[in-house]
Amino acid sequence: MPRPAVFLDRDDTLIANAGLPAGAFAGGRAGDLADPAFVRLLPGVRGACAELRRAGFALVVVSNQGVVARGGATLRQVEATSARMAELLADPDHPGRSLLERVYHCPWHPEGTVAPFNVEHPWRKPSPGMILAAVDELGLDLAGSWLVGDADRDLEAGRRAGLDAARVLRVGPGTAFAGLPEAAAHILRSL
Repeated sequence: MPRPAVFLDRDDTLIANAGLPAGAFAGGRAGDLADPAFVRLLPGVRGACAELRRAGFALVVVSNQGVVARGGATLRQVEATSARMAELLADPDHPGRSLLERVYHCPWHPEGTVAPFNVEHPWRKPSPGMILAAVDELGLDLAGSWLVGDADRDLEAGRRAGLDAARVLRVGPGTAFAGLPEAAAHILRSL
């Protein structure tokens, strides 16, 4: 039987990005975190992810990483950064395993300068490509799934993938959910 998922944005949903020092960003462009040394989970994220996993959700990260197309970092650096995040999200119930099922990156950006990544791509949010790839590759139940992100492009990708608009949650200042812990509590209450 297909499992539902919670699709998660990476930066400012799972790990801190806004407010990091300038040295944290590849190529000096704010927001382009590609250095594992600066990876910090946001407060309560590990516990929220553990609760969602215990409830039967696959946790799948879907993250735009146009820094690769712009030449500010390599795909290997982006993957190392996400690997550090996955390491920090160790599963307390299964030592040696991450709470994350899979991490998808979109290194493509049409304004990039590094081939072959300097093109538009169906994985680039707000397009739903990463979500749809995960549903197909992992055999997920899209109708029972949720998305949590901090930007309009995250929410739009979820809606375009076919998620019910009520299951697409925005986190951050000035929203109904301050962060992932509050969004996870809402998801768990809905079960």
